[in-house]
Amino acid sequence: MGQLVTTALKLGGSNIELVGFDETREPFIILLSSAAQLPQALRSQRAYLLRSEPIPPVFALYVVLDRDRALLKRIPAESRAVVIPDDYDYLADGDIVRINSNRHSIRVLYRKQSRHNAILVTERCNHYCLMCSQPPRDIDDSWIVPETLAAIPLMDRETESLTITGGEPTLLGEDLLRILRASKNWLPSTSMHILSNGRRFADERFARQYAGVAHPDLMVGIPIYSDLSTIHDYVVQSDGAFDETLRGILNLKRYGQRVEVRVVLHKQTYERLPQLAEFIARNLLFVDHVALMGLEMTGFTKANLNELWIDPYDYQPQLRAAVHLLDAYQMNVSIYNHQLCVLDPLLWRFARKSISDWKNEYMPECEACVKQTECGGFFSSAKVRYSEHIQPFIK
Repeated sequence: MGQLVTTALKLGGSNIELVGFDETREPFIILLSSAAQLPQALRSQRAYLLRSEPIPPVFALYVVLDRDRALLKRIPAESRAVVIPDDYDYLADGDIVRINSNRHSIRVLYRKQSRHNAILVTERCNHYCLMCSQPPRDIDDSWIVPETLAAIPLMDRETESLTITGGEPTLLGEDLLRILRASKNWLPSTSMHILSNGRRFADERFARQYAGVAHPDLMVGIPIYSDLSTIHDYVVQSDGAFDETLRGILNLKRYGQRVEVRVVLHKQTYERLPQLAEFIARNLLFVDHVALMGLEMTGFTKANLNELWIDPYDYQPQLRAAVHLLDAYQMNVSIYNHQLCVLDPLLWRFARKSISDWKNEYMPECEACVKQTECGGFFSSAKVRYSEHIQPFIK
């Protein structure tokens, strides 16, 4: 079969190996397959998840877990392969990965069986939020757009939902619209959700172009952190953001677009939560959803923890008042990223299991809880700090 050429790389602190690769090769995106009987034309475009013998020929790439590396001796001559850490054993048929031999990286872009697929389209942002989970970087990441456009046609047509995130996606301008048009064409049944600060939509022309995409199931989630501009602008670290965000929401609704208002709850936002709810009900009654969200302990949150942390148990009165007010106005309101044992039982019917499956965990205190399957659980980063009132529900 010939001698295998291997290169040791790093991924998240774990050694991986590339077999038969030229390190100067451009990064590429490839669809994973576990179907050995694919037509040869399709095999030559896909990566085979190598778990056992027999090994089908002619695949563009073979992907093998470290524990199964002995199978490398059986792959066809002149084949390329990637050996990945065993904790990537969740990879399955229909998933999409990005491989970059120069940067020594492999990254999972899409998981067919996940309900929480998200595409990061830029790391640039015009906010510097105190609790940003994806701290912005002022870099040229324009390469992400063509790779995103290459990945979308590979995604399963039955994908339930897809989130576009950043950074601030609207900084892409026309490129964001290209991504949305591609999603509409290739994934017509997929619900699309954009996470944006909303400011770009204050430009009436851009709001009109966005609406012109005419996606059948598209919503943009926009944060408002207070009824007072000074508090909102402080949280996002940008003067004038509050006014521009509101104008953006008004423009979107003028063109019939779906809008979700998002509020992250922390020390800077919880006290005026009832007043914010009243502001939303009086001025933005036409928005499609209001999400009241727990804090994620990652990114800038850890650096600003003293400014942000409050035990969710301690803001239950404000949360209860806000939710009941919004509900009284017949607004669609949800509570994200909270645990049932911390929430006021009157709020349980508004609680959602919202944390992405790949970062959703439960604490040791939860082991005996009979409501674990109903509970929102924790972000994997929550070990940094979480409520002192976590306790299991016992039969």
